[in-house]
Amino acid sequence: MSRAPLPTKTTSAFFVQSVLSFGISAVGVGIGVAYLPVDMWMRAFLGLGLLYVITSTFTLAKCVRDRQEETAVTSRVDRARLDKLLAEHDPYQVDGV
Repeated sequence: MSRAPLPTKTTSAFFVQSVLSFGISAVGVGIGVAYLPVDMWMRAFLGLGLLYVITSTFTLAKCVRDRQEETAVTSRVDRARLDKLLAEHDPYQVDGV
């Protein structure tokens, strides 16, 4: 019986790259909004919009992660049940004899 491959762990280099990418992009857009040649209320509106997008992104990432973890746990429980059934099953056993 073949088992599904275990999910791979993220490397520390990938984690650092992700954090740096997020930080650089957020700071870059923030600086762009701060130096935009428009009225202060327009910059404030765009800044609040940027913060809303960032918090929404974190919430979405958490929901996706939680759903993947839930699916992985359910899959492991189902696999354990199937392994138990297969271990207990004897194809050569004759009932009623």
